[in-house]
Amino acid sequence: MINPSDSTKPLFLQIRELIEDQIVNDQLQEGDQAPSTNQLVNFYKINHATVSKGITQLVDEGILYKKRGIGMFVAEGAKHTLVQQRKKAFVDNYVTRLVQEAEKLGITELEIIELIKSTKGRDV
Repeated sequence: MINPSDSTKPLFLQIRELIEDQIVNDQLQEGDQAPSTNQLVNFYKINHATVSKGITQLVDEGILYKKRGIGMFVAEGAKHTLVQQRKKAFVDNYVTRLVQEAEKLGITELEIIELIKSTKGRDV
């Protein structure tokens, strides 16, 4: 979901993440046609250049490809690429900090694993 009032994240990144999420969640699969720039512009009422910037990044990274005169499509291996990127970001953003903080607090690896298991078992 795009949130134009979210000043913490540029709209082109929100557009990019929207499409990425649809691919990772299997709402868009390899070979499927992605929403067009015009559809996104009309639906979210945002600037055409903003939408194009987000989509162009996905094309440049090989997540989407263009079929001239037809539209954008999900590239082969796009989901795998996105999952690998997100796993790396997860490690960089969360796991590394978790391990560093655990070391400061003297929490053992086994205790970390137990904390994760008990946290996952919680009703959210």
